[in-house]
Amino acid sequence: MSMNIYTELNRLASYGLKTGLFEREDLVFVKNQLLLLLNLDGFENDDDVAAVPEVEISDLENILSNILDYAVEKGLTGGEGVVYRDLFDTRLMSVMVDRPSNIIKKFDELYAKSPKKATDFFYKLSQDSDYIRRYRVCKDLKWISKTPYGDIDITINLSKPEKDPKAIAAAKLMKQAGYPKCLLCKENEGYAGRVNHPARENHRIIPIELAGEKWGFQYSPYVYYNEHCIVFKFEHSPMAITKKTFERLLSFVEKFPHYILGSNADLPIVGGSILTHDHFQGGAYEFPMAKAPVEKEFTVKGFEDIKCGIVKWPMSVIRVSSEKKERLVEFAEHVLEKWRVYTDEKAFIFAETDGEKHNTLNPIARRRGEAFELDLVLRNNITTEEHPLGVYHPHAELHHIKKENIGLIEVMGLAILPGRLKTELLGLNEALRSGKDISCDESLGKHADWVAELRGKYDFASMSEEKVDSVLKEEIGVVFSKVLEHAGVYKYTEEGRVSFMKFVETL
Repeated sequence: MSMNIYTELNRLASYGLKTGLFEREDLVFVKNQLLLLLNLDGFENDDDVAAVPEVEISDLENILSNILDYAVEKGLTGGEGVVYRDLFDTRLMSVMVDRPSNIIKKFDELYAKSPKKATDFFYKLSQDSDYIRRYRVCKDLKWISKTPYGDIDITINLSKPEKDPKAIAAAKLMKQAGYPKCLLCKENEGYAGRVNHPARENHRIIPIELAGEKWGFQYSPYVYYNEHCIVFKFEHSPMAITKKTFERLLSFVEKFPHYILGSNADLPIVGGSILTHDHFQGGAYEFPMAKAPVEKEFTVKGFEDIKCGIVKWPMSVIRVSSEKKERLVEFAEHVLEKWRVYTDEKAFIFAETDGEKHNTLNPIARRRGEAFELDLVLRNNITTEEHPLGVYHPHAELHHIKKENIGLIEVMGLAILPGRLKTELLGLNEALRSGKDISCDESLGKHADWVAELRGKYDFASMSEEKVDSVLKEEIGVVFSKVLEHAGVYKYTEEGRVSFMKFVETL
């Protein structure tokens, strides 16, 4: 090979030094560990042992790619696809990442000065260690679409790698291990991974206390938005929205006032997430829903000290705030208890059918100065023959863009659309400009009805490729606002608002 493996190992060690993953005193130790992983006995010459070549942080993708090519060629990875490469490069990076106890100590020292300093340190570490793969995340497509409810954020997620068929086949043949129990368990920290479970050797967790319980704080490796964090219960127990949920959420934003934190719902279809392990998602990001104004204020008897209102949003959101978090917890529990058993047949809301419960909430907590604020999003997971995936779920005519469950992040106005759309958009752009019929096209055919609708609105033949791209992105925003309308239990219409107030009056 023209690439020199020793040069690449030195470049990787230099990257670790530059990002502060380890100290100069650790250099020889780190290099020896890297040699071990690559079945090498030593460097070719003495100069290599102390060499620290100049590297940029952005060089990491290239450095790892070169080392992985070598490892695959030498049969060290167990396979050639992205799954095997990801397992091996995580092992390489883990050599440079400090032990959990030292990272926790540093986090706690910084937290004593400022919660933001602590999270800045930990977020940087999670990226520098390649747990968050910066070079993949930056490839995600992102834009803002204008809708009647304000600007909505759209992303096409490309950072979560698609598994190759060989790895999927190998995973099926593997004995199903019960360790770690799921992707959120604390036992993932430092875990080597396997073809059916991602490597987590470079992963670190900060233990925190929420409402008197032990929880873990970490970042999402796929970072759908700035400082996308996950907060999970140390004990592997299923998702449940209870009074405790509100206590934990408000406890977190009290500890980290620069972050928001919310919970997925605790029922299938409206869960959109791992329902087997209680957890929250948050971060340093202002979601479109948080910017949406309250359009109608109301007061509730016995809770006159709580500021309440209905939010101008396609989903059904009650916003409540108070400087006393204990009162907010009591009120949120009151809303939850009322909603769990609420039925309005005229509005097609059933608390349960055949013993199956349907009503739950997405709660989201944030700080507004000294005040604590909760958004309580009403959810219902009922299905019918016409809508087998859910009545309050994207309906079939929108599945060409979004078929998956609408979870917490999307509820708040950030669309996470499938990676397939990147290539499909290129094909649609060309088809719209050329007038091509796509109805029989294997990958584009699903968009045929939408394309016919768009052709009735725009003269694509006279547009440039850039203009068509802009129109498609804007129209995807329109589709996503319809997705949210479908997921809303009370429609954003005069009739829907009357039905919504009917529930509010029961509080």
